[in-house]
Amino acid sequence: VVRNEGQAKVVTAANVFAHIEDIHEIVRGVLALLDQDGVFISESHYWLALLETLQYDTIYHEHLRYYSLTSLKYLLEAHGLEVVRAKRIPTHGGSIRVFAARKGKHPVHEECEVFYRDVRVPAANLLGGEGEGFALAQKRLGPGRIHHCMRWIGVSNRAFDMLCERVVSKSVHGGLLAEKQMVQDWIALSAAEIASFRLLVLHAAWKIDQVGAPAARNEIAMIKYHGATMMQNVLDRAIQAYGSLGFSCDMPLEQMYRWARASRLYDGPDEVHKVAVARRILKGYTPADTPTEHVPTRRAAALVKYGAALEAAKRAG
Repeated sequence: VVRNEGQAKVVTAANVFAHIEDIHEIVRGVLALLDQDGVFISESHYWLALLETLQYDTIYHEHLRYYSLTSLKYLLEAHGLEVVRAKRIPTHGGSIRVFAARKGKHPVHEECEVFYRDVRVPAANLLGGEGEGFALAQKRLGPGRIHHCMRWIGVSNRAFDMLCERVVSKSVHGGLLAEKQMVQDWIALSAAEIASFRLLVLHAAWKIDQVGAPAARNEIAMIKYHGATMMQNVLDRAIQAYGSLGFSCDMPLEQMYRWARASRLYDGPDEVHKVAVARRILKGYTPADTPTEHVPTRRAAALVKYGAALEAAKRAG
């Protein structure tokens, strides 16, 4: 190829590293084809996307390996290439496109990842007290979860719009989906769930402003587990309305659903938040041998308190 056509300014490879066993032979071949100022562009299924979206079915596929940006960087550097740019792309549920060139031939765009090697920070630059890093990280969780939930409202509204558009457009069994009572139930539930969750998030944000995040822990935790489940439910109904189209890559719903399902795991599983909320709520209650709202007991107590007044009223009447 080089003898007949010359070296190339651009060489591309899509998912090649996943299917060929000797990846070093691939890179050596690329170097032979690549002009001295050329750029090698590769796409690989991204390991982080696989973890984030729980793509277990992809692992069963006949891929020999998956890649992070760091692993690709080490592979290319071993052959005299350096990564000059990288970006995430949605192909195959989440891939990474890497631009590489011979060292020093192109400027490196550093925004994709920052590498720290042999870094030492002076003691004078310490933020907060020693050993307080975890507490500092915790302080941002409240406002951070507010941002999560704001996005979830947007995702849910987008899914709701897709759901409504579908049911007024698609006919089955002699009538529009929108005329079916089960579908109407989906619409009514989704609208109420989105609206109530929006108000719950607004209340949590207001309480953070009023008393600070530590005193609003219950409200912050509740929007996390309640919102994640609400978003998943709305997306599930939208997918159901679209049928196989909704679960295909021709609609954004399948990817949105995978992210929604993952939201019940990341930043603390739902179960952990529910346990914490329940424990804090239950601390405000004390055991009682007789239920507080036991009607005969309350009637007896009322007679003790107001009996004389009742008798006096009877005599006066």
